[in-house]
Amino acid sequence: MKNALDILYERGFIKQTVYEEDLRKLLDNESVPFYVGFDPTADSLHIGHYIPIMAMAHLQRAGHKPIALIGGGTGMIGDPSGRTDMRNMMTRETVEHNCAAFKKQMQRFIRFEGENAAIMVNNADWLLDLNYIDFLRDIGALFSVNKMLTADCYKTRMEKGLTFLEFNYMLMQAYDFLVLYKKYGCRLECGGNDQWSNILAGADLIRRKEHTDAFAMTFSLLETSDGRKMGKTAKGALWLDPAKTTPYEFYQYFRNVEDVKVAECMKLLTFMNLDEIKELTKYGDERINEAKKRLAYEVTKLVHGEEEAEKAARQAAAAFSGNAEDMPCVRLGLTADTPVPEIMVAAKAAVSRSDARRLIEGGGVKLNDVKVADPADTPAGLGVSSEFVLHKGKKMHVRIILK
Repeated sequence: MKNALDILYERGFIKQTVYEEDLRKLLDNESVPFYVGFDPTADSLHIGHYIPIMAMAHLQRAGHKPIALIGGGTGMIGDPSGRTDMRNMMTRETVEHNCAAFKKQMQRFIRFEGENAAIMVNNADWLLDLNYIDFLRDIGALFSVNKMLTADCYKTRMEKGLTFLEFNYMLMQAYDFLVLYKKYGCRLECGGNDQWSNILAGADLIRRKEHTDAFAMTFSLLETSDGRKMGKTAKGALWLDPAKTTPYEFYQYFRNVEDVKVAECMKLLTFMNLDEIKELTKYGDERINEAKKRLAYEVTKLVHGEEEAEKAARQAAAAFSGNAEDMPCVRLGLTADTPVPEIMVAAKAAVSRSDARRLIEGGGVKLNDVKVADPADTPAGLGVSSEFVLHKGKKMHVRIILK
């Protein structure tokens, strides 16, 4: 069997690691418990969590044991990494609700039973009852403030003001790694590359405190060709919960990724064979569209299941062929005398009425074959019945049924 590091490197996951040769030997010689932390700030995972979860799945398939750590304790403080403002603090009840939602979604990717079964733990179990004085003496004494302030996660926050509450976050996360080492033999912490400073702090704490090897690894972030994070839609984040982002919307997002990102997304977000990916993405012309369809199908199947992926593919094909029967359909409690911007917002074709007006004034909206020229237009005023196809630009086509 290939070393897990080789698998992750081949697919483009690994961004940074330390003591790599020692880690390689460890992964070759035994089943290694490893962990990834998840901040429970919502009741659904989103596309930003997808790459760490897929990496967990590859590591588990290579014989290693995943630990999904939910930040029920750290989530009540808030991670300053990658942020210029302070996060809202959550109640314990909210965190517990979000934990349950996360586990349900993760079960599509990693196994929570059988050999090398994954486990889910909540750091609230050990953080909320800490004795602060004991913690400072035992853990805080091992951290250099000067060194901490050089970390990227603190540098950006220093410009607006870093609270002492947030300053504690690195110690909390490092302590998580120490606890997981003691309880489960965890030797490796993984996460997004924006977590490098926090992850490294945990590995260093174990090495200093326990005098044994511990390892850190970060993964690539999913970004557009101009360096922006992928997964942002007109409505916000691309969620894994179908109630927040429908399977059709999810499918369409990946159907429309940049040509140059298709191979990368296939490697990171699916289990497709690398030779097949190379074959599908070797063309730089219109044939890349077939690869995009395959990418959208495979990712949607992983997140929402085969049935929903098939349905989304049919809806997408129908939308572009004009076959209204198989097109995604929205039933609204509005009438044909309702202004088109209001219909667009209700159908989630626009995030607001002003957004809808902008699209209409730009000439990008049609009802059936009738262009909407004025934001005050209504379906009835345009001679359209209470059932029609709403076209927004070239990529969104949805069947609308009014009462």
